[in-house]
Parts: sequence; structure tokens; C-alpha cells
Amino acid sequence: MRIPLTRYGLPQVAVYPALALALQAALCVFLSGVLLIVLLIALAAFLVWALAFFRDPEREIPADDLALLSPADGTITDIGEAEVPELGGRALRIGMFLSIFNVHLNRMPCAARVESVAYKKGRFKNAMSADSGRVNESNSVFLTRLCEPREKIMLRQISGAIARRIVCEAAPGGEHAQGERFGMIKFGSRAEVYLPYSDAGFKVEVKIGDKVRAGLTRLGSYGGR
Repeated sequence: MRIPLTRYGLPQVAVYPALALALQAALCVFLSGVLLIVLLIALAAFLVWALAFFRDPEREIPADDLALLSPADGTITDIGEAEVPELGGRALRIGMFLSIFNVHLNRMPCAARVESVAYKKGRFKNAMSADSGRVNESNSVFLTRLCEPREKIMLRQISGAIARRIVCEAAPGGEHAQGERFGMIKFGSRAEVYLPYSDAGFKVEVKIGDKVRAGLTRLGSYGGR
């Protein structure tokens, strides 16, 4: 049976339980009574949360070549415009915030080929702000859709005030299926999708405040459908 924890969480999912057991043993040696019970419960709760952060639930990805699915679990925080020279200039940006309680795996929004990946060092501002995408540590993945319309898309993984580790397995030349896992951002963070304005007729189907799930929620679709 598959353990529903992502391998992207290594070595944390191996180290955290060992540390928790060591701390519990030390507490039992030096403390007793109500304080010991309270600390043991708090430690157990923290361990459960830490392991839950790296959960990797199986999902049935909807088959829809015209749909663009969310690359992350979270909340839509902004829908606007940005200048992206790699996409030809003015682009549509859809940003989402991932809290420390969300699944943090990232999935491909559509079947796509990876053209390039660009990592940028930066700050660790609150990822709820749209400005954090410009100044924070980030990883930009440039894609070309494998299905019509063969548009270019950019995904951006962004560290937040707590997140300090971006994992990305996508590499130039690689081809990925819609909804396929390609990385994660460890702890609270942000994800963004950028699309060029074109004649493909992409229609946004989410609004600010909507909850989205990676590989399941439609951000929108091409052809105005």
C-alpha cells in the first residue's frame, strides 16, 4: 500500500519522528506530572502537523486538454497583469497563497514541455502579497503546451516568510502530463501562473478568494468554454 507522503519531504519525514521520540524520552527523564503530559501532547501534535504537511493525496485528474488546472492547493489572492518578456510582454497573472495547512505539492496545469527553468535568489516576505513574487526567492518554469493551442505558460514557485526550500524536478526538454507532480515548496508559500494575451481566448474561471486544489480546480479554459 502506498504511503501518502511525498518523497519531496525527505529527509524531514524520516528525521522528524526520530527527533520527536528522542525529545519525548528526554522529557520523561527530566519531567513528570501535568507539565510532562502537556509537553508530550504538544510534541505529538506538532509531529502530526509536520508529517501532514508532506502529505501526497492521490487525485483523479480530469481529462480536459482545453482546461488549465491549478498548479497548487491554496487561495486565489490576485488576478492581474504583469510584464513577462519571455511570454512576449504583457501577460495575465493568477496568484495563489499556500498556507501551512495546505498540501504543498505542485502539479502541471496542462500537458506541457519544459523549455527552461530559472531560479532567483531573493527575500522571504509574506507570500500573501502579490509583490512577493517579484522580490522573494523563486523558481520560474517556462512551458509550452503539448495540446492546441500550443501557448507558452510560465509557472512560478515562490518562497514565503516561512518557506525556505523550493523543490523542482522539471528540467528543460522534459514532457509532463496534465496534473503530474513536479515539485513542492516547503512550508507557507505562493504559486503563480502567467499566460500571454493572445487570440487563444483563455477565459478565467476563478475569482479572488476562491479555494483551489492542484490538478483538480480549473483556473480557466481556452476557447472561452
